[in-house]
Amino acid sequence: MTSPPALAFIPALGLAMIWFGLKGVTLVLFSIIPALYLYQSHLRRSVHRLLTAPDPEPVMRGYDIFEEGIEQVISHVASKDLKSSLFCVEIDNFQDLCDQYGRSTMQKTVKSIGERLLASVRDIDLVCQRNDAQFAVCIAPVRYLNTVLCRDMADRFQQTLQETIHIDGERVPMSVSIGFCLISSAAEVTAAAWLERSVSALAKAREQGPSAIERLPVKPPAVPPSSPDRREEIRQALRSGQIQPWFQPQISTHTGEISGFEALARWVHPTKGIILPSDFLPLVDQADLFEQLAETMMRGGFAALKAWDNAGFDVPAIAVNFSGPELSNPALIEKIKWELDHFDLNPDRLVIEILETVVSNVDDDIITKNIHQLEQLGCRIDLDDFGTGQASIGAIHQFGVTRIKIDRSFVARADRCSKQKQVINAILAMAEHFGVETLAEGVETVGEHTALAQLGCDHVQGFGIASAMPFEQTLQWIPQNTAKIQHLPKLVGGIR
Repeated sequence: MTSPPALAFIPALGLAMIWFGLKGVTLVLFSIIPALYLYQSHLRRSVHRLLTAPDPEPVMRGYDIFEEGIEQVISHVASKDLKSSLFCVEIDNFQDLCDQYGRSTMQKTVKSIGERLLASVRDIDLVCQRNDAQFAVCIAPVRYLNTVLCRDMADRFQQTLQETIHIDGERVPMSVSIGFCLISSAAEVTAAAWLERSVSALAKAREQGPSAIERLPVKPPAVPPSSPDRREEIRQALRSGQIQPWFQPQISTHTGEISGFEALARWVHPTKGIILPSDFLPLVDQADLFEQLAETMMRGGFAALKAWDNAGFDVPAIAVNFSGPELSNPALIEKIKWELDHFDLNPDRLVIEILETVVSNVDDDIITKNIHQLEQLGCRIDLDDFGTGQASIGAIHQFGVTRIKIDRSFVARADRCSKQKQVINAILAMAEHFGVETLAEGVETVGEHTALAQLGCDHVQGFGIASAMPFEQTLQWIPQNTAKIQHLPKLVGGIR
């Protein structure tokens, strides 16, 4: 009772003395203080037992014990050079589901979700229900943990929780959004601040649409990392090959065969491990290195194409993202021609991915000219994140777009949500009208993959097919995929 919160009783004691007199206050104190002390001791013993000798099976914790548990986790992380992550999981559109299925059914549904979540974690992890539709999961400290592994955990949580629930004869489709925040021994954070960052990550995920996953660092940077040292670090990372392309496959829904790979940047840091683009692209922007990054991705993609050719693999094309700064370079076309000649590749094996926001805001004659010349050269043009910007339908013809990439926000729950299907159907009908192909990105479940194929989407890409991988792993994945589709039955016309 010597902690600062205990001092809050002093004004109350003074007021009690006025109302009840000294004797009454004394009796109250002798009754309340032992009870408070016993409760505090019980809480600490519960948390200590939780982290040192957990229950045989995970259980849903009360919020007090959960919050104390987070404090203990932070202490363990700091003192033993460990890492942990805090996840916030929320049922999407909970109020709409309550209106549709009734409060009683949804209460049973939430209970089922909680049971599934408990079954997905270890007995030493902490789980708490924060409100009607939201849960929190704190991973017990471990030696090795990074953003990629946390994302994989979030994916597994989603796959488990998003299976349709059957309650009282009702079939309740389910989707959840997840936000998480990773901490290490270097973090200086309180339980409240850590939880707040995880909740903020969840809010960021909700902005992306249903069934999204987002992360935030434990502390937002007070000052953008734009010092000369940091800019030199990112330059050196590009020069030394630490920043390199990883490859995510794009699959034909008609045959299951590979229609291409997308080159995605990863920073393989010598001490920090794998750093995702969301963590280093702001630094690339501040250092004015987007052109160099695009060149690195393109050269790495061309080298991979040649290596796949030499290995006898059929990979038609490599997709590379180009943003405003690269497309504004008057020398862009000559650079691409030189690289294609150097690697002895035809232009149609390069897919230029351009964000819809770049096309919708284009007011630069050089950008317009470069996109037209890329089309004339024979490169293919993908319009990325279609549906999230404000590009006019005319832009598809204006810039010679050969394929539109349907954004993840429309793909999520495509197998279970009739509204999502309606949106996708409208996009596919428009694409067919203009004679362009379609690719759905962010496909994360077998159900989404199947639904998109049935609706007529041409290609799919996402964690549900394969995560982005270093080149060496593609040499194993490609023959595995080939062997898998060879065992699929053929339908009329040779389509699998």
